[in-house]
Amino acid sequence: MYTGLLHTHSLLRYVVLILLIVVIIQSLMGWLSRKPYGALDNRLGLFLFISTHTQLLVGLILFFVSPFVQFSGAAMKDPSTRYWLVEHNTAMLIAIVLITLARTTSKKMHDSNAKHKRMFIFNAIALVIILVTIALSGRGIIGKV
Repeated sequence: MYTGLLHTHSLLRYVVLILLIVVIIQSLMGWLSRKPYGALDNRLGLFLFISTHTQLLVGLILFFVSPFVQFSGAAMKDPSTRYWLVEHNTAMLIAIVLITLARTTSKKMHDSNAKHKRMFIFNAIALVIILVTIALSGRGIIGKV
C-alpha cells in the first residue's frame, strides 16, 4: 500500500506543478492584457483546485503510513525526520490554503482584472513555497520518488 501511495503522490506532484504554472501564466497574461475571466480560466483553476486537494488527501494518508514519519522525541533532532514530520507538511498546507483561497475568493469577485490578479499572486506565492519545500527535501523536483 505504501509504495502505491508514494508513487501516486509523486506522480501527482507533476500534475499539480504543471497546472500551477499554466494557471499562473494564464492569469498573468489575462491580468496584464485586461482580458475577461473566461471559462478556460475557470476550468484551469478548478482542475488545479481538484488536483491539489487530491494530492493533499494522498499526502495525509502517506503521513500516517510512511516509515519516514516517526512520532518520537528524537524526531526533531534528526533533520530528515523533522522535514517529513513537520516542515514538508506545514509548507505544503500553506501552499494548498493559498491555492484554495485564490480559487474561492476569485469566484466571488466581479471584476475580471481583479480575478486574474488574485489568481496570479496567490498561486505564484504557492508555487514558490512548493518549489522551496521540494528543494529542501534534497530529492529534487525531477528526482527520486
